Amino acid sequence: MTDATMLDQALTRLDEAAAHLHLDGDVLEKLKYPRETTKVRLMIRMDDGSRKSFMAWRCRYDDTRGPTKGGIRFHPDSTIEEVETLAFWMTMKCAVMNLPYGGGKGAVRVDPHSLSKAELERLSRAYMQAFSKIVGPDRDIPAPDVYTNSMIMGWMADEYSSIVGQSTPAVITGKPISLGGSLGRDDATARGGYYLVRNLASELGLTPGARVAIQGFGNAGQHIASLLGADGYKIVAVSDSKGAIHNDAGLDVAKLLAAKKTGSVLQLAGSDGITAIDADTITAVDCEILVPAALEDLIHKDNAAAIMARVILELANGPITPEADVILAEKNVVVLPDILANAGGVTVSYFEWVQNRQGYYWTAEEVRSRLQDTMDREGRAVWTLAQERGITVRSAAYVHALARVAGAIEAHGTQKFFTS
Repeated sequence: MTDATMLDQALTRLDEAAAHLHLDGDVLEKLKYPRETTKVRLMIRMDDGSRKSFMAWRCRYDDTRGPTKGGIRFHPDSTIEEVETLAFWMTMKCAVMNLPYGGGKGAVRVDPHSLSKAELERLSRAYMQAFSKIVGPDRDIPAPDVYTNSMIMGWMADEYSSIVGQSTPAVITGKPISLGGSLGRDDATARGGYYLVRNLASELGLTPGARVAIQGFGNAGQHIASLLGADGYKIVAVSDSKGAIHNDAGLDVAKLLAAKKTGSVLQLAGSDGITAIDADTITAVDCEILVPAALEDLIHKDNAAAIMARVILELANGPITPEADVILAEKNVVVLPDILANAGGVTVSYFEWVQNRQGYYWTAEEVRSRLQDTMDREGRAVWTLAQERGITVRSAAYVHALARVAGAIEAHGTQKFFTS
């Protein structure tokens, strides 16, 4: 799939969901395109005294249900099409979780690993200077994404507060705890997926001892390995950017985490019955649960038929193409879709925003309890809808989300969104 078709591919999910609802045509027309996308050139001074420019974007896809919400990624391959597609997914994700948000996304086309810490800070502050009139605690609330973190969010929050002349922690989530961040945010994406699996384990036919393969051993991949491993699930395969390893007898999660901290999980190959495998083949590992936790379009029409897992837990955004979805449905593989399965991150980001606005902060146990309640409620609602209508869980998640967005559009009245 090329960048030029990313949003069109994503919108096919919308069309599929709309077929199960009686919607006014205005609703789909409004959701075909983003509300606004801003493109700027950021010019920063490098450590050697030269100046260098970087393309940057911020998309506010839809704000019918509230201020837009979505991460900022720093990546050398970022494009406007990618940003708008991710913003669309965030619109659906916030709706499926019933958060009072619309969807947004931002990016800078840069390899952050090529920058010094001082250059990275200047770039982060330049982004906020450029977009300070677009973001805001009641308008658009960024968060970390690929290759950004709490430190970068802290710089951006500080820059925004300097621009507006007052401390405004609610402008950004995913901040350091010392700057108003929320406890429980570090593992929220994986923990939300873990709660979803645990809540639906009986319906999915999953029991402790079930085998798990994880593609991508970054933040989400590491945390889901720890959470499922502690529950008795057997992690049998893991991949990162350097390669992949497999052991049907199970991998030691503590050793995986230690290896990743010093480099790559590939370091463990050749010991304790662990073998190195081609990273591209991890999707075909014999297991009960496959967890795509890194790449978009990982599973496509050319490799979907080889999947042996019974359940796919999408912790990455958009890891399965629409063509692959058809093949997986024919194989009776249950896909727990991204807009539900990885929504723990944005849910705890919402909790952080609420805490910032209240000036009162919750314990980690309170955050996790609220997250579990939300995941259990919305996960159960989506599962029930899928069973009642005889549709896939992904289609049910989009029906669930679209019904909420459509209800908000209709409640506002079309004159708010369209001019004659």
